Amino acid sequence: MKKILLVIAAITVLISCNKAGENEYIVTGTIKGIADGKSVTLEVQDETGALKPMDTVKIEKGKFTFKGNAKEPEMYLINIETVQGKIPFILENGDIEMNINKDSINITKVTGTYNNEELNSYKDKGIAIQKKMMKFQKDNTVKMTQAQQTKDTVVMNSLRKEYSKFQDEFVKQSDEYVGSHPKAFIAALIIEGMFNQMAPDVTKIKKFYDGLDKEVKDTKHGKKIKKQLDELLKPVVNVDKVEIGGVAPDFSAPNPQGKTVSLKENMGKVTVIDFWASWCKPCRAENPNMVTLYKEFHAKGLNIISVSLDEDGTKWKEAIAKDQLTWAQVSNLKNFEDPIANSYGIKLIPSTFVLDASGKVVAKDLRGAELKAKVAELLK
Repeated sequence: MKKILLVIAAITVLISCNKAGENEYIVTGTIKGIADGKSVTLEVQDETGALKPMDTVKIEKGKFTFKGNAKEPEMYLINIETVQGKIPFILENGDIEMNINKDSINITKVTGTYNNEELNSYKDKGIAIQKKMMKFQKDNTVKMTQAQQTKDTVVMNSLRKEYSKFQDEFVKQSDEYVGSHPKAFIAALIIEGMFNQMAPDVTKIKKFYDGLDKEVKDTKHGKKIKKQLDELLKPVVNVDKVEIGGVAPDFSAPNPQGKTVSLKENMGKVTVIDFWASWCKPCRAENPNMVTLYKEFHAKGLNIISVSLDEDGTKWKEAIAKDQLTWAQVSNLKNFEDPIANSYGIKLIPSTFVLDASGKVVAKDLRGAELKAKVAELLK
């Protein structure tokens, strides 16, 4: 009888150690120095990159707990009232634990599930590269300053070349990780980020995507990668019409008020055609630069017409208002099936075409300082 009781007790201990049930998550955080009753919010990014609160609990006896069900892994953030910074982690079914130092929240380790352990490992390697990069900056700040003051381009270029090697290390780390961790959810996040480069290596992206496990491919992010690859690998339509030196094809589409607006009626001394979408994070990040550009040069002859590849009209209009885009806006709300995008051979956004007064394409895919310099040059 005693043996049976011992076995039952042992089983009870095992069950209590694995608190989350099947298809359930329990996120437990321990934090010292924060008063009971303070709020802890579980946040996630929406399609536009804005943070959206999903759940809120209170701290009790230095701890907080979130419970629920995760259909698939997703990157979430923990936001603690009165604490500066947020804790990124992967919300997935299982027991997830955080031991938090309120004064060093950025070094919080999230443990207990496969994808969070993998995230820790990936971050640790990135931090090691970052520390080397910071040491290089500290060791060479004086040298770079002196070179800039004396206009010693040999020294400046040499230091920049050495510094760029750290970026190469980050790329190598990501490539090696994705290639060796086909089951890891963050592999999909890394691949997805590769589309944000100025000139994405589609061959490499496809190779990495093909190597992912089906379970990762079936996540929202895996499906998004597949959709972007399908768009990029489709034959380019009418690309000869939009090469530099060619005349930009005219187009027309509805504006947010439903009125048909054309390129021809929005031409200036210089015209920028901007392809974007409310769900495109790099596009939204670039919009403040476009706003500044328009304010500075519109009176001198710059016009912009933005073509959105949105499908949801409400989100499109909300993004226009939020980002304060005051120039011409049009969209057929057909995503990458938009006929204007097809006629211009658009495979990635953001994408820009700079036209002179005659409608000739004089530059493509410039952003930020490069776009500003080109517009200033044309308006001299």
